Amino acid sequence: MNRLPIADRRAVRQAAGRLLRGERRALAVVLLLTALTALAGLVGPYLLGKIVSGVQGGTLTVSTVDLFALGVLGAAVAHLLLVRYSALQTARLGERFLASLREQAVSRSLALPARVVDRLSTGDLLTRVTGDVGVVGQALRDSVPEVLTGVVHLVVVLAATFLLDPVLGLAALAGMPFVAWVLRWYLARARDAYLAESAANGDVAEISAAVGEGSRTIETYGLRDRLVATAHASIARLYGARVRTLRLRSVLFPVVSFVSAVPTALVLLAGGLIYATDGARVEVVVTGSLYVWRLIEPLERIMLWVEFLQRGAASFARVEGIGADVEPVPAAREPEDDRIEVRGVRYSYVDGHEVLHGVDLVVQPGERLAVVGVSGAGKSTLGRLIAGVDRPSSGSVCVGGVPVAELAAAGDRRIVLVTQEHHVFIGTLRENLALAAPDAPDQRLVEALRTVDAHWFDDLADGLDTRLGAGGLELDPAQAQQLALARVEVADPHTLVLDEATSSLDPATARHAERAIAAVRGSRTVIAIAHRLQTARDADRIAVVDAGRVVELGPHDDLVARNGTYATLWRSWHGG
Repeated sequence: MNRLPIADRRAVRQAAGRLLRGERRALAVVLLLTALTALAGLVGPYLLGKIVSGVQGGTLTVSTVDLFALGVLGAAVAHLLLVRYSALQTARLGERFLASLREQAVSRSLALPARVVDRLSTGDLLTRVTGDVGVVGQALRDSVPEVLTGVVHLVVVLAATFLLDPVLGLAALAGMPFVAWVLRWYLARARDAYLAESAANGDVAEISAAVGEGSRTIETYGLRDRLVATAHASIARLYGARVRTLRLRSVLFPVVSFVSAVPTALVLLAGGLIYATDGARVEVVVTGSLYVWRLIEPLERIMLWVEFLQRGAASFARVEGIGADVEPVPAAREPEDDRIEVRGVRYSYVDGHEVLHGVDLVVQPGERLAVVGVSGAGKSTLGRLIAGVDRPSSGSVCVGGVPVAELAAAGDRRIVLVTQEHHVFIGTLRENLALAAPDAPDQRLVEALRTVDAHWFDDLADGLDTRLGAGGLELDPAQAQQLALARVEVADPHTLVLDEATSSLDPATARHAERAIAAVRGSRTVIAIAHRLQTARDADRIAVVDAGRVVELGPHDDLVARNGTYATLWRSWHGG
């Protein structure tokens, strides 16, 4: 199985920039609050330095000390309030970032061409839209704000220390070269290490999904030992990848913890020497020491979250890789009419193995066309291309002169594919139906249900507000099919492509579904992928697909009279 690409560093930076630019005002507010928080945190040490200096010099009265103490208390309260409000605004900003990222990941996943999805590792895509999005979300919600606030605190405290005394400011910077060195060493290795860990997570998810979905097949064919060996190999790769990232952290954190204590010691030493030579007042030394002591917490916070930020950056690169190879969709023109033309269409799910070979077909508006052929002939693939689900490898599929895939990508529901796979989404009945037309009024939704003969709707106490899916009303297969067909009716397409939408239903349920399909067809153009030839007999024309080519085309009686491929299929179907 193939994996989706990984976005490079430049693409990740550009994507992060787009996210940040989308929240410029909120980001500016967060940075301003952070700076105010840092400044409020400096007031207390400054006043304490004044108290120590005044007490030593005997120049302070008790009332003055009380005032300074009240100032320290007020600064602490202001700092607390600013911290809480800043954290609230930061959390809101992070949640908006996360929501935007989730929407982007889902939309990109849904936009992936069918040929890409068919070749993808399920575990790779699954871990990207779940685990990786979650990691990036936490990075955006927690790591980015924490690092930004930590950097702002560092800058404010260092600036205040330099203003207080340049020598103490230089002493406060003494440990920074070591921090820069270990951080550079770590960043040079972290991206590849975390990408490898994420890829290994995807492999484990893939083998887990394969075992869960194919357990009966595994037991039937005695594949247990092979699957266990594959699982062991995947887990071993994941273990090795996690050990590698652990080694990186085991170097980063101890070095930073040691280095963060150096500035405080140097400031105390330098301050003592300066004070001993009458180069500075005691309040400067005390205040400077307290300022530098306040560097330790933001520095350690930055290093702690930088590690998670690297993990998030690796996951961000994987999320950005979803749909990275998909070309942007140009604005679709308005079709001249509803005539469908298939010209020279070739298609391959896997390069070098064509499923369709130069198919030509024209479907007139309002026509009933049946597409028949043996299993594997390419019928369903042709139906998917006509519906715009995918693009041909070469050739064109157009409606009114406009490529169908462009219309589908632009949200045009002129042609709708109806298969045996029907989905009931968690939400209300109204929300399920309105997926096809978000602005559709309730009356239109109810009429669509009536059209497909969904009498069960009349028994619902909450009507369109009835909750469906987990925790709500569970629809049986016939009802689910009716809901899917009602959704089609709401979309009001010109053309229906029916890919044997009732083949997986039991006979009684299938009869109900066929009546609903007949109601939805109305006067629309219908292209029916017919696995049962009885369905094809009443069509205006029948296209016979054999080995990826349309070998015969015409009405039922004419094709039987030709005594060709269709006649052979017909006799085989009827046991003749």
